[in-house]
Amino acid sequence: MDIGFLNRFEEKIQNELLRICTSRGMLSGTLLATDDVTEHWNTLAPEYVADAVCQIADYPTVSIAWAGYLGLAVAHGWDKNWQECLKTTYKAYYGAQGFDDMDEHIVQHYLGLSLDSKAAQDLEAIIRSCAQTAVTLIRREQIEPQSPMAFHVFARAIKVMYKIGAALELKRLGYKFEEVQLPPHFGAMPEC
Repeated sequence: MDIGFLNRFEEKIQNELLRICTSRGMLSGTLLATDDVTEHWNTLAPEYVADAVCQIADYPTVSIAWAGYLGLAVAHGWDKNWQECLKTTYKAYYGAQGFDDMDEHIVQHYLGLSLDSKAAQDLEAIIRSCAQTAVTLIRREQIEPQSPMAFHVFARAIKVMYKIGAALELKRLGYKFEEVQLPPHFGAMPEC
């Protein structure tokens, strides 16, 4: 497996999706993140991949997009009550139709948004756009379908999509990166 290629692909897709989100005012040029939320992907990924892989042939955009919705839900849970969020099983994110309506379930029941609200519509539009771009970037690599490399590229794409979803929710909740100015005396050695 060409790990260098996979790392470059992941960086390329992340930079492109960040650019799209920033150009639409949904992010501010920085991928907001917390280690807790980012690392929680490792817990959710195996079950997500099992669901999403079955969707790739017929619904490639959905198979990538729903990872963004998972990121939204986990970031929201991190802000609200991280200990409770950690106890939430992957299948709790399912809608009434299981994986198929996970997006609407997360928007309504985790984010607390009405599906016809501007906020929900904006999230749907940006996630769809990012997922479509991810599919396009994957196809441009001309990797043999159903090959081990195709699986690894897909896995990197959904990981990035999850992080994009988390960043979108953190921004929506008001988080931002700020440079911290330390007072001049901070860290100074005490006089003896």
